[in-house]
Amino acid sequence: MKVLLDTNAYSALMRGDPSVANHVRKSEEVLLSAVVVGELLYGFRNGSHYGRNIKQLENFLQNPYVRFVPVTWTTADRFSRLATELRRHCTPIPSNDIWIAAQAMETGADLVSFDEHFRNLPGIVWIKPGNH
Repeated sequence: MKVLLDTNAYSALMRGDPSVANHVRKSEEVLLSAVVVGELLYGFRNGSHYGRNIKQLENFLQNPYVRFVPVTWTTADRFSRLATELRRHCTPIPSNDIWIAAQAMETGADLVSFDEHFRNLPGIVWIKPGNH
């Protein structure tokens, strides 16, 4: 199994959340989306611990079981399909989360996130930390 961490799941993992750590330990590969990295860097720049946080992220990405996932043409296509479907059903979610979901679909990874709006997305396996 491989997992793609949403921004809130990565943050919880770095704070030592045992439920996220358990999903990470059980997976064969941990993916981190370019979109998630962008959200993290934004948060780091607007926080008071930029140096510590960026070093922690760089160390995490150097782990051989962790893979950075760039946005590709396939990601963009999946994004457009998901966004269209959500709009059609009047169930919008934040745009960045649609990109993250598209990358989970593209990579075949389970999406680890605390965000409930991933619950009913077609083609997504959503894992809410703390739920077993």
